[in-house]
Amino acid sequence: MKKIAVFVDVQNIYYTCRQAYGRQFNYRRFWQQLQHQGDIVQATAYAIDRADDQQRKFQDALRHIGFTVKLKPFIQRSDGSAKGDWDVGITIDVLQQAEAVDEIVLLSGDGDFDLLLQAIRQRFQCKSTVYGVPGLTAHALINSADSYQPIADDLLGG
Repeated sequence: MKKIAVFVDVQNIYYTCRQAYGRQFNYRRFWQQLQHQGDIVQATAYAIDRADDQQRKFQDALRHIGFTVKLKPFIQRSDGSAKGDWDVGITIDVLQQAEAVDEIVLLSGDGDFDLLLQAIRQRFQCKSTVYGVPGLTAHALINSADSYQPIADDLLGG
């Protein structure tokens, strides 16, 4: 059975689904679909910790589904801007897992990951699938993936 590792850029998926559809991504339905494609050996969701009860419930729901949730503190800068980026953490984790799995599944529309997907294909002969919102997923990321799955109605919640 094909071994799959899943990496979710939670903020990216939240904001792109909200912007495009006004709805939330359905992680349970996604997990169920992915289980039919192979053995999920690792699944990590990367999120920002705002110490909010609603967010804690969401993170607990992700854990219940089967995700490991990694949190980074939300940082509000003095100029009003905010920082909460997991790109480097996701990249390191993908590189550490790519040799042990057949496929990396990345949920993100962030074009910064295009070089990562090229690297795991060249270095480990590991396939990659990107799930992202059409029109809000970088073309460079789509082109770097072996497969692109547009997030559409079947993966959205009410």
